[in-house]
Amino acid sequence: MVRQYLQQLELAGVPRPVTEYRFCPERLWRADFAWPDRMVLAEYEGGIFTGGRHTRGKAFEADCVKYNTAALLGFTVLRFTYDLVRTGQALQMTERALAGNP
Repeated sequence: MVRQYLQQLELAGVPRPVTEYRFCPERLWRADFAWPDRMVLAEYEGGIFTGGRHTRGKAFEADCVKYNTAALLGFTVLRFTYDLVRTGQALQMTERALAGNP
């Protein structure tokens, strides 16, 4: 699904994101996709219906700290699921965020 998201971005003419972007110098956190010049990060949340990492207690809590820290640093943080990418909603939200129209 990550590949599909990147293809959607390319077909729509959206600038290619930096992948695995380290947004916080004090931590080893990485965002799946980033447009640092526009302060936008995007995360793909896989396995949400199959008990994947992002839905388990401690990992979910750690993600909250990560995303909140990114927001406190001034980033807009977008989170996407399989269906959001499949339906094109992730692309639409990304375009809005990059245009500064949340």
